[in-house]
Amino acid sequence: MKFGPASPADAIGGVTVHTLRQGSLVLKKGTTIGPAEVEALNKAGVKEIVVVRLEAGDVSEDEAAASIAQAVAGEGVNVERAFTGRANLFAAQAGVLVVDRAAVDRINGVDEAITFATLSAFKPVVEGEMIATVKLIPFGVEGKLRDAAVKVAGKDTLRIAPYVIKRVGVVSTLLPGLATKVIDKTLRVTAERLAPAGASIIAERRVPHDEAALAASIKELLGLGAELVIVFGASAIADRRDVIPAAITEIGGAIEHFGMPVDPGNLLLIGSAGGVPVLGAPGCARSPVENGFDWVLMRLLAGLKVTRTELTGMGVGGLLMEIVTRPQPRTNLEGEANRNVTAIVLAAGRSTRMGGPNKLLAEIDGKKLVRIVAEQALASKAMDVVVVTGHQAELVEQALAGLNVKFVRNPDFAGGLASSVKAGIASVPENADGAIVCLGDMPLISAKLIDQLIETFAPDRGHLIAVPVSDGRRGNPVLWSRRFFKELMTLDGDVGARHLIAKHAEAVAEVPVDGQSAFLDIDTPQALEAARRG
Repeated sequence: MKFGPASPADAIGGVTVHTLRQGSLVLKKGTTIGPAEVEALNKAGVKEIVVVRLEAGDVSEDEAAASIAQAVAGEGVNVERAFTGRANLFAAQAGVLVVDRAAVDRINGVDEAITFATLSAFKPVVEGEMIATVKLIPFGVEGKLRDAAVKVAGKDTLRIAPYVIKRVGVVSTLLPGLATKVIDKTLRVTAERLAPAGASIIAERRVPHDEAALAASIKELLGLGAELVIVFGASAIADRRDVIPAAITEIGGAIEHFGMPVDPGNLLLIGSAGGVPVLGAPGCARSPVENGFDWVLMRLLAGLKVTRTELTGMGVGGLLMEIVTRPQPRTNLEGEANRNVTAIVLAAGRSTRMGGPNKLLAEIDGKKLVRIVAEQALASKAMDVVVVTGHQAELVEQALAGLNVKFVRNPDFAGGLASSVKAGIASVPENADGAIVCLGDMPLISAKLIDQLIETFAPDRGHLIAVPVSDGRRGNPVLWSRRFFKELMTLDGDVGARHLIAKHAEAVAEVPVDGQSAFLDIDTPQALEAARRG
């Protein structure tokens, strides 16, 4: 292949290497020079243009790309017509992408002019998704290089393994404290995971976290025709002799591998019984966020056996995300179970719905509303109390005279609740593990309720947000782990952090409460009168 400058007349038959703009003339890269182009170049006063010409034995970029793409395309792969030296490959059906890594490396090793890129091996793909591309760097290449690339390729270089498992059975084991709604959510998430593969849950069972009961349920699901059984344990698998693996072996099954170097997803177990795969799901599989469970599940649904070698080879790239519920090293070694908690009392609002008076200064049984809340916070197990003031700050602070609280002024209080939350969070001492955000207009909040939230807060067990709940309704105050402080500092406007609770549902621990203590706030004169009467 010849490359270099030429006069317009000598460039006939060559292909432009760069886009040329001169005056009104625009000659795009890749244009083949003919008599019309020569005339236009001469008219524009162009004396020289850089072109490339194929020589005997060379093949064009499109021909080379098309040949290589066709050579690597296996079952379930379509090849798009080559254009500008690129041939794209697409999934002809939904399934899992299977790539021969060695063949890809051999093709890319033939010559720098030839490149072949694919999606990650074993990625689930949908019909029509682009999965790979062959790109020729120059405008042409020696035919022998093209032939060498085709020779080292093979029909199994790239293929789509279609989903073949459609019938899935699910067993959930039960222990005290595992809420029914957690299992219900797990089933919804699992059904959503299975849907792209055209698979569905044919039956689900809930049994005690007991070897015999679990073994019987797995056996029952196999008898119902399940092609895959997934077990969600109420307690994580800790050993090959634990309840879930023991139940599999009890019915004559085998444990093929326990654990994987993918995080989240470490505690996954792969077994089989009667020729049917049985998965012991890690706890993270209850969440819709991608984790190691997905990597194995989708391969099994496509009928691909996951070997020990493949599992142990997942370490590079296996750190998928920071797990918000994972225990972290403690920065403060004092205190009990990371329960050093600061109480924040929000008392900066303008009481607009009260029609004028500052509700926080209203009295119930001779005591100002904000003082009632602050005293309960001080009587709790919170290590200190911060009061955020803003509107009529001096009067609010006077109402709390004599109390051992720290005052923080919020100059942006008119902007809404979020500004006060941020002011409070910013003032939390560095040795605090979390903060409980109390509203200054909730007179029924008690030290006992605050203590219940603090006792439930357990970072070492993944309980990072503690919320009072009654009849499925979530109230206040809410206790937040320090891990969420950065997100709390992004709040804006007159809204709280309910969306963060929904976002981090796996980190939420609910505290059942009776009565209206977690729900009664004084927003109107009518509510104040009702509280006084109550």
